[in-house]
Amino acid sequence: MPQAAQMVYPLSHYIATLERVGALASAPQGADELRIAFATDDSRAARPDTLFVCKGAAFRREYLLGAIGAGAVAYVSETDYEVDVPCVLVSDIRMALAVLADAAYDHPSGKTKVCAFTGTKGKTTSAYYLKAVLDEHARLAGGRPCGLFSSVEFDDGVEHGISKLTTPESFQLEQQLANAVSAGLEHVVMEASSQALKYQRTACVEFAVGAFTNIGEDHISPIEHPTFEDYFASKLKLFAQSRVAVVNLDMDHVEQVLAAAEASERTITYALDDPRADVYATGLTHTPRGIVAHVHTPRFEDDVLIATPVKFNVSNALGAIACAEALEIEPEAIVHGFERLRVPGRMELYGTTSGSIVGVVDFAHNGMSLETMLVDLRENYPDRELAVVFGATGGKGVDRRDTMGEAAGKYADRIVITEDDPGPEDPADICDAIARAVEAQGNHNWQIVLDRPEAIRTCVRETTRPAVVIVTGKGHETRMLRKYGAEPCEADGPLLERALADLEAGTL
Repeated sequence: MPQAAQMVYPLSHYIATLERVGALASAPQGADELRIAFATDDSRAARPDTLFVCKGAAFRREYLLGAIGAGAVAYVSETDYEVDVPCVLVSDIRMALAVLADAAYDHPSGKTKVCAFTGTKGKTTSAYYLKAVLDEHARLAGGRPCGLFSSVEFDDGVEHGISKLTTPESFQLEQQLANAVSAGLEHVVMEASSQALKYQRTACVEFAVGAFTNIGEDHISPIEHPTFEDYFASKLKLFAQSRVAVVNLDMDHVEQVLAAAEASERTITYALDDPRADVYATGLTHTPRGIVAHVHTPRFEDDVLIATPVKFNVSNALGAIACAEALEIEPEAIVHGFERLRVPGRMELYGTTSGSIVGVVDFAHNGMSLETMLVDLRENYPDRELAVVFGATGGKGVDRRDTMGEAAGKYADRIVITEDDPGPEDPADICDAIARAVEAQGNHNWQIVLDRPEAIRTCVRETTRPAVVIVTGKGHETRMLRKYGAEPCEADGPLLERALADLEAGTL
């Protein structure tokens, strides 16, 4: 199926959309006569009759000249580059990007039901959970599977691939939504990152449902969010664009979230076991296939099998169920939608045949997520050793070294510290910082093994009693970000699976 095409409009149409949102600074003469067949912010994609948008702090005039050489007939910018094609000056290029992309693809989010998750943790898992329910709904109705835009992958009904950003830039996002419309998808589920919300990538997306999973300190740095308040405020912007708000009553700062949710037409709440919520669970039962939760919603009450070993993923499932309630999905699809679900790199289970080790691969990459996971696993496996392999990223999120080290120091019995996307920094320095945070908790059972595959093998090899071995931080990822760029690496799941098999074979 071909990609969705853009609409053909006169330049004046785009100028009018910029004026409506207060982003227009000045417009050229003769805009009614200038035909625009394509709009883009990528000079490499320019073609005849293109409207080119100059974006980014690193933008260079030669990009504009390249676009003009390929056929661009006008450009949008915060700067007049004094070239031979008309210039539309704007006061806010980020808002302009969102508005122009949405106009070029004729507001596709108004023609399908887009559901978005934001929160410090749980966005990806929640998105996959809701997709599973909506896919079951599509199967029952004879429709096409739900679209997905996640930090792991995207599938818009036309194209499928590995994601580069949690939430794409505006032109890519609107094109993917237009693809979903052209492919006849009834629903699209996506993650809305704090950066995307702050910098207007999603500014023109109409959300049928906007869900807020939780909030904690993360992404606080000079290159992301300068303060927690900025981070929190960015996420709260979701509700102003959402028809229905979905809110987790168990989260911190819930009163502020509920107040922001009043911008939506309706609010649906969920909680793990609070009957004041619209959606909640009782009677959690651990089984070899996962947790069975007795779920209560305004429309039905039933047992739901959720393929996870940890209680916090039941909360993510309840959030997905609350979204399904907002969409009025049939209970049958909700009850059975989770049964065959596996989320790449999120609480993936691996084990030895003997049952001596339960292996877990997860993407937890901040202190809040790691602590939640370790506390939950301790509760579910009280008699087993908890051993964890993890690191922290370089060049951003510096506080994770302390928060993850503190969490591991408090709750893990044995710790192997290793590299995790060190970027511009020396991984040994990052590991040393984590080790100091572990030591500060009075936990001395740690070691540093810089090579990640060897760290995983070491953690498995040194297990002496029934254990849960947790490998966290990279999940499904197959690239390690180092000083000179990304290098291929094997995902944590296959590494752990092979180490467990070698242990049982006596070859580790």
